[in-house]
Amino acid sequence: MSRWICCLLLPLLPLLPSMREVQAQVENRVIFLPGTFQNVSVSQNETVQAVVSRIPSDVAFVTLQFHTLHRNATLSYTRKPGPGLSLTAVDSGLLSALQPGQTSLSLFLSSPDSDTVSGTGVILAFSSTDPVPGACNMESNLDVDPNIYIHYNLYETTVRFAPANLGYSRGEAPPVCDESTETNTRWRLQYDVYQYFLPENDLSERSLFSGIQAVADIQGMVENGRRVMTLLSSDMSTAVFNSIPGQGVIYSVIVRDPLLNTSASYVPIHTYACSFASTLDGCRTLGKISTKVFFTITGLAGLFVCFFGHRFFKCELFCMGFSFAAFFFFVLITRTTELNYDIRLTLSAVIGVVGGVLLVMSWWRFGSVMACIVVVGLMLGFLISSTVLFTPLGDLDVFRRSDVVFWVTFCCIMIMVPLFFVRWPREGNIVTCGVVGAYAVVLAVNAYIYTSLSYITLNILKRFLNNNFSSMFTDVPFQTVDYIMITVWVVLGVCGIVLQLYRERSRPFFPPSPYLMWLQERERRKTNVLDPSHHFPSLPNRLLARVRQLTKRAEPAGEHTPLLL
Repeated sequence: MSRWICCLLLPLLPLLPSMREVQAQVENRVIFLPGTFQNVSVSQNETVQAVVSRIPSDVAFVTLQFHTLHRNATLSYTRKPGPGLSLTAVDSGLLSALQPGQTSLSLFLSSPDSDTVSGTGVILAFSSTDPVPGACNMESNLDVDPNIYIHYNLYETTVRFAPANLGYSRGEAPPVCDESTETNTRWRLQYDVYQYFLPENDLSERSLFSGIQAVADIQGMVENGRRVMTLLSSDMSTAVFNSIPGQGVIYSVIVRDPLLNTSASYVPIHTYACSFASTLDGCRTLGKISTKVFFTITGLAGLFVCFFGHRFFKCELFCMGFSFAAFFFFVLITRTTELNYDIRLTLSAVIGVVGGVLLVMSWWRFGSVMACIVVVGLMLGFLISSTVLFTPLGDLDVFRRSDVVFWVTFCCIMIMVPLFFVRWPREGNIVTCGVVGAYAVVLAVNAYIYTSLSYITLNILKRFLNNNFSSMFTDVPFQTVDYIMITVWVVLGVCGIVLQLYRERSRPFFPPSPYLMWLQERERRKTNVLDPSHHFPSLPNRLLARVRQLTKRAEPAGEHTPLLL
């Protein structure tokens, strides 16, 4: 009996692998509904079938977008990814044009690396009157590429995308892209570039997915994001922004048809302007030890200057001279050499010490308070000018298109501040101690917890170091941490200024120069014969007498007379 059963089952053995494959496909299937987010986990050597169902008949095309935190995922039209049929990226998307009567379609997700990939995806549906994002693609392998591509370095983040085309109905041929530039072609389309900041100091997957879900569609990005620029079809489809390492930013592009008053969105893309894979200076270990040590010492010195700078005038001059010399020497060696960052920072600190000592010695030797106050005023002018151009005023086209206009405006504001110090030198010096010293505390906090206030001066440093920085948008997020740090800056500055003004109200405006005091004392001793110190030997004579006393043989005391024999 068993022999007959084995004979009957033997022809079915070749079918077992296919039955097993069908079962695996059923298990690895995720159903997407238009507009509904779905979290998907793709294991190693696994392909997940993304099934889009219940597509309304008025929908002409759909986009499936899939987002992960930092691992690549492959989104493909076919089960086996191939050139022109798939895209591997952290933020990937594919656009599918629908045929008449089609109510469902399938795409495929896989992990290109040897790790499990987790992400969130969504299907967005568009009608025949909506523009088709990336339909006039001429760069990537995809025929229709609705994706945004991003490239970043220390200074800038560049966003680019493929031009869109006019919408069309199911079953129709798409319009020709570059046949003419009339108003009935894709050249009437406009592109709005949007920016959305994720919560500061939050690199979690949960934070990213919440942000993606808030701005994935047109309505969400318009309500929650910030439109930074509008490009015409005749413009280059690129935008350049300021890099903010460690700060999550989502970029998106919405293409609009002004004639039909319709729009469609590209696949949003996110960046932290840093690498999650780097173990030395990655997103989770951002900030070098040398930087933390440098700015910690700077913060402590700034706190001292904020409350006691005018009282200890020499210490204040040293700190101001140190900052002035270290900043400009760092710019110089960065632009002219290829030295390591730690070496450049160390050399800048050494030159800063030299600059601080020279400023103190110039006051000690010549006693010119106004010359030193001019340097102190330039420090305050630098900070005020940087703050003014840190506001949205700095993103005006006149500053972005011309470095000359920017630097002339910057220098004019910077030079105007010391002019007030000529009339009120003590008050100006105390204000500088309070404002600059409190900002040094903010920079020290930024070495450990990110705050956008550090970009007040960092944007100026980047503009010094990068010739093309003027074309970038320098927007930074302002969130809870930033408002707290603004409060700390204001409170420290006001308290330091008020305390020093109150304590110095009955004292001389500035302490006298030690060298000039010594000269006056020496002249007084020379001319005033009634002064007991006038008859006191000078220091060289006293030292010489002491040496002679130590080397001369002592004479016996008493009177010496010859013996009479």
